Amino acid sequence: MTALREIRADHDDRTIVLYQAYPPAVADAALAAGRFVPPFGFGRMTWIKPSFRWLMHRSNWAQKPGQTRVLAVRITRTAWEEALGRAVLTTAHPDELARAEVHVQWDPERTLRGAALNHYSIQVGVGRSLIRAFAEEWVTGLTDLTPRAQRIAALVRGGQTAKAQRLLPPERSYPLPAATARRLGIGR
Repeated sequence: MTALREIRADHDDRTIVLYQAYPPAVADAALAAGRFVPPFGFGRMTWIKPSFRWLMHRSNWAQKPGQTRVLAVRITRTAWEEALGRAVLTTAHPDELARAEVHVQWDPERTLRGAALNHYSIQVGVGRSLIRAFAEEWVTGLTDLTPRAQRIAALVRGGQTAKAQRLLPPERSYPLPAATARRLGIGR
């Protein structure tokens, strides 16, 4: 049984995959450089998500203006866990949230058709003070998943959800230190 709040992600011993959607200019520059470079926005918070389906819901399967390119962003687990160690839930007191370098928000996980499920996926907002580290140190690889996202969306529209399901990136439970997990409401 899936916990109400649990990080589910594609990960190995050293890295975790997160997903983001961008306009073509940002995605193309990042893919060419192998990391985030201008016109990526270094002056604002960037939200990273380990749930592919949640990002597909958010970007309308890479059809929403400004979110037409889907990137799998592989970062080190060390960086991910450091970020979560600095995180404050978006439900915290506004003063605490304003000082936080990292924000965590829980949103309903989604089905392939976008319906809300009865468990939540994590979104992590990396603040301006950490954006350079994210872009220049944390990222170990970028992959363009736009064609895959478009293929899955076409299968779902065509009523072939079993085929679409098989194309989803793998996601399994991601373990965190107990103190961090408790502070972020994981497992509840």
